[in-house]
Amino acid sequence: MRIPSTQALRALDSFARHGSVWRAADELHLTRSAVSHQLRLLERDLGFDLLERIGKGVALTPRGQRYASDVRKALTVLGDAVTRDAGTGVGGSFAVSCTPGFASLFLCTHIGEFRQMYPDVALRILTPRRLDDVSNADADAFIAFGVGNWPNRAVEPLCEISFTPLCSPTLLNKVGGFSRPSDVLRANLLHLDDTEDWARWLALSKVENPDIEGGIFFSDMNLVFSAAIAGQGIAMGDELTSRRALSEGRLVRPFDIAIKSPRSYFLVSEHAKASHPVLEAFAGWLRSKLQENRILPY
Repeated sequence: MRIPSTQALRALDSFARHGSVWRAADELHLTRSAVSHQLRLLERDLGFDLLERIGKGVALTPRGQRYASDVRKALTVLGDAVTRDAGTGVGGSFAVSCTPGFASLFLCTHIGEFRQMYPDVALRILTPRRLDDVSNADADAFIAFGVGNWPNRAVEPLCEISFTPLCSPTLLNKVGGFSRPSDVLRANLLHLDDTEDWARWLALSKVENPDIEGGIFFSDMNLVFSAAIAGQGIAMGDELTSRRALSEGRLVRPFDIAIKSPRSYFLVSEHAKASHPVLEAFAGWLRSKLQENRILPY
C-alpha cells in the first residue's frame, strides 16, 4: 500500500481543523495554491474525493472527514514519539577520557554504534597520561584503570581483568613453541611501564629466579601489542583488549594460566554529572557491549 506524503497529510489535517485553504496555508507557511495542490495530489493517491464545492467555498466530504480524523490520530502518534525522544535530552557535546588501550582496542571498534543510536550526541574521545587519571577538566566522564579509589567522584565498576601471555604465531614457531612457563624467558618480555604483571605471572607459574629486567618497556598498551603482533616478543594481555587480535589469529595464547589484575576498569565522573542524560545513555550502551563480548562484570 502506498503511503501518502506527510506534507499532503499535514495539509489535509490543517484544512480540516481550520476549514479554509488560506488558514491552512498560513499555518503551514505555504501558498494557497501549494495547499490546494497537496490536497489534489492526496485525492489522486487515495482514489476518492476529499473535498466538495459548497457555494463559493469547499468543504470535506463525509468520507474526507472520516479520513481526516484518522490522519489527525496518526499525526498525533508521530508527534508524541518525537516529543518522547526529544524529552530524553540525549544530545549535545560529550567528552570521554579513556585509557589508550581500552580506547583503541575496544571502544573504537564499537563506538560507531553509539553514534547511530544517539546521532544528536557530539562525542569526543580523549586519552590521559596515566591509566588512573581522572583530572582532565575537559572530560565529562572517564574510563579509568585502577583500584577504584577516586574520592569525591561517582564510580561505577565496569569489568575485572586477568592477564596472560600473548604472542604472534610467527614468534611461537620461531622459538619452537612454549612447552612450559619458563620457556617465555627465551623471548623478549614486553612490559607496560613496569615488570609487575610478568613478575606475578611467573611467580604463579612457579618459575624460579626469573630475570625479567632485560625486556622491552613501553608506555602505551598499543605499542606493546604492536610489538607482540610483529613478533618482537611476548606480552601480557587481557581478554578485553586482545579479543580481536586473538580471533583474527594475529596473537595466540600459549598458556591457560592467567593472573587476576588488582586493578579494574571503572566509569568515573563528578557527582554533579552522574545523572547527565548522555552519560546515562553512554554507560548503559557500554555495559551492554561488554556483556555482548562476554567480558565478566565487576
